[in-house]
Amino acid sequence: MRAVLPHTDTGTGTGSAGTVRLGEAPDPEPAEDEALISVEAYSVNRGETFQLDGRLDRRWPGWRPGKDVAGTVVRAAADGTGPAAGTRVVAHPPAYGWAERVAVPVHSVAALPDSIDAVTAAALPLAGITALRLLRAAGPVAGRRLLVTGASGGVGHYVTELAASSGAAVTAVSSTPERGARLLDLGAADVVTSPADAEGPYDIVLESVGGTSLPAALARLAPGGLLVWFGQASRTPVTLDFFDFFKGPVQARIAHFDYTRADTTYAADLVSLVRLVAGGRLHPEIGSVRDWSRTAEVIADIRGRRVRGNAVLTVG
Repeated sequence: MRAVLPHTDTGTGTGSAGTVRLGEAPDPEPAEDEALISVEAYSVNRGETFQLDGRLDRRWPGWRPGKDVAGTVVRAAADGTGPAAGTRVVAHPPAYGWAERVAVPVHSVAALPDSIDAVTAAALPLAGITALRLLRAAGPVAGRRLLVTGASGGVGHYVTELAASSGAAVTAVSSTPERGARLLDLGAADVVTSPADAEGPYDIVLESVGGTSLPAALARLAPGGLLVWFGQASRTPVTLDFFDFFKGPVQARIAHFDYTRADTTYAADLVSLVRLVAGGRLHPEIGSVRDWSRTAEVIADIRGRRVRGNAVLTVG
């Protein structure tokens, strides 16, 4: 079958400048609890670009990218669980999704209604699941002030809309006003270009940028506030001065976040996301839709921060 393959260099396995190409890959061999899906669309996430260029140690022999897909089940799981053949689905495989077909555990697959097309669905899994689980980690948000950094990406758009609709007063941090304009439409009370420009204090900070962003956002916490650290998109290490932190908000807390750790399955969260989209309560922000032959071009645009929200590729 055809698939998007990472370019390999002279034996290091980290890829040639983290680029990809269309090529041939073995057909998937589903396990007993896996459905075989014919892929119609997939989304590219920033984390996958880090994996491609070797900056995340999450690769293994034969690894191919692809964690967000939408398509149709062509073979149901052999153990009788999950959706039947012919069902339109959205899925969150651990990898291998940038291909004509992918095998996905049924606990990571959800059925789609006719009202949601494959392009919209493909933008849901990683960013949407992360947003749901972030807000659960943050606790009740109704009536609380919330600061979201890196808000013009896929996760930020979902978090902003979900939190605002739950009663939070959301300040979104976006690199430019133009990239952040859509966040106002989704319910943000304010959009700023730096945490330093945000008028705190905030009860909750959701931080995904790292570098100088985290200490600046931390300084805007209210006493007893919570900062949930869920990414380092800038790839710049964070430096925190212990004494500055001690002189900051009284009893402020920093929590580590890993979206893979939860008491719900991916399927359960995908069902929730699908229900919200179908009901008009969640609006995926898709900044780019292109044919999958242009995946390398899309990856370059994501690295250059030229895509707002999610980028989706269609498999022809």
